[in-house]
Amino acid sequence: MQSNARSWLGAGSRWLAGDRARPDDPAAAVRHLPAGQRVYAIGDVHGRLDLLEPLIGRIERDCRTRSMAETTIVLLGDLIDRGPQSSNVIELAASWNASWAKLKVLRGNHEALLLLLLEGKTARLNRWLLMGGAETLASYGLSEEEMRSLHVGALIAEARRRIPERHLAFLRSLPTHWRLGDYFFVHAGVRPGISLERQSSEDLLWIRDDFLDSPADFGKIVVHGHTPVVDPQVLPNRINVDTGAFATGRLTCVVLEEDRHRFITA
Repeated sequence: MQSNARSWLGAGSRWLAGDRARPDDPAAAVRHLPAGQRVYAIGDVHGRLDLLEPLIGRIERDCRTRSMAETTIVLLGDLIDRGPQSSNVIELAASWNASWAKLKVLRGNHEALLLLLLEGKTARLNRWLLMGGAETLASYGLSEEEMRSLHVGALIAEARRRIPERHLAFLRSLPTHWRLGDYFFVHAGVRPGISLERQSSEDLLWIRDDFLDSPADFGKIVVHGHTPVVDPQVLPNRINVDTGAFATGRLTCVVLEEDRHRFITA
């Protein structure tokens, strides 16, 4: 049931190679946040609490060394699966009460899959387990033996029993996107040629090639994860901050303030 980091890297190598566009493209458009706002947008955590906690620590130190601003940390979805500490990551996010920053958490395709399964839509169960869902169940105390021996209905019932209702309510509450200033924050991306107001949840959570290959102006700069790259990418129409934390051990956030951007990595 354990995901294999080496095979995952191999399967995603064309993304990790960063062949879609050069990072830090000098043609990137200048966009702005409202005055007095600062955003730290973090890529896919995938159960790596051991990276998320140090990154938040670095963000807090960074924030305290800079001018006063209304500070928001955004988690761009896929908090769970693949890494070993999904339940702990959800607990951190669900119980956030820091006074120095607000936390906004977006839904990723992995959260969406888990919720579908727990609602009884079990057709994608094996796919989810192979995508790292087994590690999520293990983080809630299910053993490999239980995952192998229980039939589908019993496994879903046991998952419902083990995952606290507070965690499930938190996951159900997650929005698919957030806007601020000239930026649109989302997990996977957007469908070119469709206004941001008319995007489908399926595209916001799952889209890849049609979005990644598009030079279109989406109306705002799209800040996203979902597709891992070696280094964060800055293009004229999007910023990708998914640096494959589960496999690479590097969790990245982009810092946005006024007309500037920079990166912090744990």
